[in-house]
Amino acid sequence: MPTIQVYEVDPASEKSPDGTEGVPNVLNDEKKKAGVKVGVYDAKAVVDEEIAEQQAKILGIEATAAELADAEEKISSMSLDRCKAIMAEIRRMHQYDQNFPSHTLDNINELLDNPDVTSNLENHGALIYAMKLEAVLVTGNSPYAEVRAVVDSTDDLSMPSLTFRTWFIGCLFSAIGAFINELFANRNPPISVSSDVAQVLAYPLGKFMERVLPRRQFTLFGRTFSLNPGRFNQKEHMLITMMCTIAFSTPYSGYIVFVQALPQYFNQRYARQFGYQITNTLGAQFIARLRSCRSEPPLPGVPQFLPTSLSTLALNTAFHADDHHPVPGPFKRVYAWTRLRFFYVMMAGMFIWFWIPGYLFEALMVPNWMTWIAPQNQALAAITGHRTGLGIDPISTFEWSWGTATTTPLVTPLFSILNQFFGFCVAGIMILGIYYTNSYNTGYLPINTNRTYDNRGKGFNVSRIVDKYGKMDNAKFQQYSEPWLAAGNIVIYFWFFAVYTAMVSYTILYHRHELAVSSRSMWRQIKKSFRRGPQPDVEEEDDLTEDIHWRLMKHYPEVPEWWYFIVLIVALGIGIAGVEAYPTQVTPAVVPYGVLLALIFMIPIGLIYAVTGQQVTLNVIAEFVGASIVPGDALAMNYFKMYGYITAAHALAFSKDLKLAHYTKINPRHTFWAQMVATLISAFACTALFNFLLGFKNICTNDATFNMTCPGTNTFFTASVFWGSYGPLKLFGPEGHYKTLLIGFPVGLVLPFITFVLTRKVKSKFVRSLHPVAMTYGALSWAPYNMSHQLPGVIMTYISWVIIKPRFLAFWARYNYVLYSAFVTGVAISAIVVFFALQVPEVSLTWWGNTVPYTGCDHKGCVRMNVPEIGYFGPAPGTFK
Repeated sequence: MPTIQVYEVDPASEKSPDGTEGVPNVLNDEKKKAGVKVGVYDAKAVVDEEIAEQQAKILGIEATAAELADAEEKISSMSLDRCKAIMAEIRRMHQYDQNFPSHTLDNINELLDNPDVTSNLENHGALIYAMKLEAVLVTGNSPYAEVRAVVDSTDDLSMPSLTFRTWFIGCLFSAIGAFINELFANRNPPISVSSDVAQVLAYPLGKFMERVLPRRQFTLFGRTFSLNPGRFNQKEHMLITMMCTIAFSTPYSGYIVFVQALPQYFNQRYARQFGYQITNTLGAQFIARLRSCRSEPPLPGVPQFLPTSLSTLALNTAFHADDHHPVPGPFKRVYAWTRLRFFYVMMAGMFIWFWIPGYLFEALMVPNWMTWIAPQNQALAAITGHRTGLGIDPISTFEWSWGTATTTPLVTPLFSILNQFFGFCVAGIMILGIYYTNSYNTGYLPINTNRTYDNRGKGFNVSRIVDKYGKMDNAKFQQYSEPWLAAGNIVIYFWFFAVYTAMVSYTILYHRHELAVSSRSMWRQIKKSFRRGPQPDVEEEDDLTEDIHWRLMKHYPEVPEWWYFIVLIVALGIGIAGVEAYPTQVTPAVVPYGVLLALIFMIPIGLIYAVTGQQVTLNVIAEFVGASIVPGDALAMNYFKMYGYITAAHALAFSKDLKLAHYTKINPRHTFWAQMVATLISAFACTALFNFLLGFKNICTNDATFNMTCPGTNTFFTASVFWGSYGPLKLFGPEGHYKTLLIGFPVGLVLPFITFVLTRKVKSKFVRSLHPVAMTYGALSWAPYNMSHQLPGVIMTYISWVIIKPRFLAFWARYNYVLYSAFVTGVAISAIVVFFALQVPEVSLTWWGNTVPYTGCDHKGCVRMNVPEIGYFGPAPGTFK
């Protein structure tokens, strides 16, 4: 173990850091050699932030000066026995947690496993002191420095949250945002409003209402309230943001309605009935609000902090915290900007910059400059192209949203980003191998696209193989073609199969003990919530790893489990009614079957999301399983997919909101009602638009007005027929030409076993950082994406987490997550302005810088091999299996 040095304790004290008598103070000479000033550490007034951060590094602790000072004030109450007990529990929980610092885990192992630490305290005073500080940080705040950077460890019980201002702003923004997102969801490219934009706009409106609303108190149903309870606070602000997060997710039922109603698809007129639309929307939206995703914490005993939620928390802190004290940062400068000022400046900068690559000079957004050398060179475009190629180019892009399409830089932990990048590179090598060996006839197709093709190299026309009900017509199929996939899409399917089994084996191997404890705890809570009458007084166990946020939330009443149970039962009933009461010719059993699929994978998906910040979607497995249960029926598969895939996806968003409420100390019952109301508003606002959108001239065709060409709906229709009508048996069955891709299932199953054994046998930081599911997830980032969408996020995260964070922790803690929110918000607002100000009036700017990225083979998707002279490749028509 590396030597750890600390500031000496008060010379007037004869006690060592562990509280025993007669142990000498700690190694001033070595501290001087390390360049640390020697003296008594003033825990109440941090004068020199740089010295304090250097002190934390010497201690081997990730903590800012303020955190270290607070911990040192409380260390006297931490006995050595309790410290060891806490560290033993921490090791049990975090031994496989890549977010937990490896050097801290090494120190814990030294404290617990080295008998000399207990028998010779005088030789290990520094280690004991450091571990006591760590124990105080863990129980008094959070084990993660990233959480401590943006979350307050105190709570004001008198601070209101579910106020008139919250309801008014939250409902208003929920309706407006849901309306906008649904209105432009079918546009190419789509325009959407994020909850970050709502969070920014809610603040001035909340402050305005704080100034103008009367402070008079009213009494209603025996409760006293005021329209203006005082200062617009962070709890109100966060609750509004959470409502918008829920409401801005457009309902998946829109895809089903459009595919059924439009004449170019299934042309089923009953799909235009509002009753059919609203029952399916309400059923799917409310089933997603499952209690299994509770996040306070979602899985007690399982390490997680939902890294993607930290940017939202940082922005909330920026609006409501006073943080103008200076911190040392890069370039040997001291930075005193508040988070809010930093946010506004960075947001304004990104707002202005987006106009250049987003409108004025689009070659900066898609700088496929290598292909400009020889635009018609197919090999050059396939390797370096940014549109249909692999994007292997050191200059990826100069536009934020393009360069972060497959990653969430700055906020996602570096280990997760690097694991994804490794899997991404492995998948890229597989694509090259498949393409240049012409495996699966990929040489006749573009190398990297998610489109489906026929045996003539044209886009697969699914209407040529189905009847008007979307069911397979074998005679028509034999006359047309089998579907074929590009090399990039083939590799994605292989790794999709792998990621599902990898999630299951990873969860069992790495978290089986914690899940057992969590399951027992949740079952006790469920039984307790259904009991009536007074509960017997039971002395609570001393949970050694309960952080301060969990303890503070105990002051608020929990949401009874039966509330969620009722929501689930009602939503199931509405969903079944939407299928059964209309001539869908689909068994209503697809609704509970789909929900069951989501429940099976919910815990593994939630774990991966909580640790890595990446959300594994269930779309492929839902299509695979649903089409196998109800073969040959596209519409039945669509319902199964909606209730299987979207239930899990929306439940994770719900879980993220609960975590935000947990960290901001919002009453869980307030959170429940805010989310239910936001879901209801979103459902009605979006459904009210369906028939209006269906009335657009040539909607979902290339001739559609306002560019409403519906790329998502077209993909959904293709997938519904591809999986539902054509079916997985023909693709992956014994005679299917993609049957070898099923090897992905055992590959994914075995991969976590390999990393688990390596972690147990090889003690190194590199091996401990391996995450098998993150690797497989990264392999999914091809087709239609490529290296130009991946590399910028890797570089930015590396600079943030490796160069900035270890050297300037206080600077990083204050600005890192705010920077991400500022960039995302700036791009979103700028894109909306560009759309309404220029693209709707069709004000175009045509010049070389805006046309060159869309010319040549990179744009067209040139192929390596021409279709044979007989006019097709693969089996002859009429001989398809």
